[in-house]
Amino acid sequence: MEILHDQRDRLAPTISVACTIGVFDGVHVGHQEVFRTVRSVAERLGVASAVVTFDGHPAHVVRPESAPRLLTTLDQKLELIEAAGIDYAYVIHFDEERATTPAETFVEEVFVGALNAKAIVVGEDFHFGAGRSGNVEGLSRLGENYGFEVHALELIRHNDEAREPVSSTKIRRALAGGDVARAAEMLGRYYEVSGVVQYGDRRGREIGFPTANIPVSKVMSWPADAVYAGWCTLPDGERHPCAINIGRRPTFYEHAEQSLLEAHLIDFDGDLYGQEVRVCFAAFLRSERKFEGIDQLVNQLKADIDDARSLLGEQD
Repeated sequence: MEILHDQRDRLAPTISVACTIGVFDGVHVGHQEVFRTVRSVAERLGVASAVVTFDGHPAHVVRPESAPRLLTTLDQKLELIEAAGIDYAYVIHFDEERATTPAETFVEEVFVGALNAKAIVVGEDFHFGAGRSGNVEGLSRLGENYGFEVHALELIRHNDEAREPVSSTKIRRALAGGDVARAAEMLGRYYEVSGVVQYGDRRGREIGFPTANIPVSKVMSWPADAVYAGWCTLPDGERHPCAINIGRRPTFYEHAEQSLLEAHLIDFDGDLYGQEVRVCFAAFLRSERKFEGIDQLVNQLKADIDDARSLLGEQD
């Protein structure tokens, strides 16, 4: 997949695309369906496929006080878009200038001028441009003028009682409640975070359960404080089952300032300090709790590891 940058790159006049546009935070099953449709339309028209997305969440510019935490970094998002079989990603640096771009100007600059779009696929609730003034109807009118098709897709709904559309907001809500299994259903994969392993206080190693410690990002979404079963992927691609604790470790600290992710890699003995690892969450095991002493904590950690080993063995 070739990555293009807004207001700098444009496709050659001989290349046209069928494309879509969105934040695509999380690249969940609804987004994946949009990408499948883009590929299908591109094949029918004999053109390339493209995704227009943003280097951050526009809400961080237009309403920073209520902007959501992210489900994917830009690098993760681009990896997932590439895995979906898309030919081009057009990345927009969303700032105050872009936030005030009128809808028609945006279409002229991006879809027509930079990408030579012959078709645009969006969700039925799509809005764009300054003040979200543009919508599917307006985009269709512009398509008549500029020569591109517009396809509005019905939103993918999660198979639950509420039948709400799958959304990044709904996934964040599931994670905040510790329901990583529900989040995985909507993502189409386990939820994953990444970070550089840092030195901690070595309490885990002292009691026989060494952990890879990763700071909890204030920008990214994290599951609720609890214990989970999951997988840790090392820089070389090797994947290890693990028991994961996210929390403030109340057994040792009465008033910790922030949560920490500690992943105990099962049957692993190695040095991970300074390495960037990926941790994904397969299942909720239990809530975080304060133990009366080290012996009680050690017994519970053994049980957590046994539970994680058993559960992950069934899923491997």
